[in-house]
Amino acid sequence: MNYLTKAYQIAFVLLLVCSAAYAQNFQGKAYYFSKTSMDMDGWGGGKMSEEQKKKIADRMRGMFEKTYILSFNLEASTYKEDEALEFPGAGGRGFGMWGNSFSAGMQYKNIKSQQFLQDQEFFGKQFLISDSLVKLDWKLGTETKQIGQYLCMKATALKKVDEFDWRSMRKKSRSKDSAVKSDSTKTTKILEDIEIPKEIVVTAWYSPQIPVSHGPGDFWGLPGLVLEVNTDKTTILCSKIIMNPQDKEVIEAPKKGTVVSRQEYNSIVKKKMEEMRSMYGGRRGNKRRK
Repeated sequence: MNYLTKAYQIAFVLLLVCSAAYAQNFQGKAYYFSKTSMDMDGWGGGKMSEEQKKKIADRMRGMFEKTYILSFNLEASTYKEDEALEFPGAGGRGFGMWGNSFSAGMQYKNIKSQQFLQDQEFFGKQFLISDSLVKLDWKLGTETKQIGQYLCMKATALKKVDEFDWRSMRKKSRSKDSAVKSDSTKTTKILEDIEIPKEIVVTAWYSPQIPVSHGPGDFWGLPGLVLEVNTDKTTILCSKIIMNPQDKEVIEAPKKGTVVSRQEYNSIVKKKMEEMRSMYGGRRGNKRRK
């Protein structure tokens, strides 16, 4: 009896050691493609020719259609643009540094420590946006669908929208009876013709077959890897998953840049936008007077 008890104890210890080793070595990599629909007519496109609309849409495609890589283990993940798959004009280059400033840099999420970090460059200066993870109040549904070889389940939530999220920007309604008027954030003077809703409905599809709580971008906290997200006008869809790749990637928090909160970073962007508005607005005024 004592011999069996000792054998069970040894087996239990070995099981714990093996589980810990598996947890350390466990890693996955998921590839996502994002696409955002653009309503050119809502932005004054009704006054433009079809050729003009197409040119502007092509220039904006680099900002709104991107491929990302999510590298994850049981505790942490990094989410970054797959630069190797960029097409000409991607990354918002047609809009100079403005386009790059509104395109998120590498994001790091640590579920255990509840830490969120984002590497961001703005007008030649490197920032490190640091905040706590924001967990959405997910409502788990019973609806399912197949994404590749994975069975996914549906979840929905309300998400607060960042005030500089271009994907949700829309032409400001001038109607007095507009239902969204009281539900929209205030805009700066330079953005007086557009608005961003305070909240949007998020629909996510996650797979319990991959039992991690990670997902693309800001999305996490579900009992399975998030393979698809639908938010307002944007869809993020997983196209490929590699479990336990041979070439392991070090998943670690970024360290370079001036550490700021999201609110502090947005204030810096606002200030710069107002400076640019005053500079170029003044030039236009001088040209008119001439």
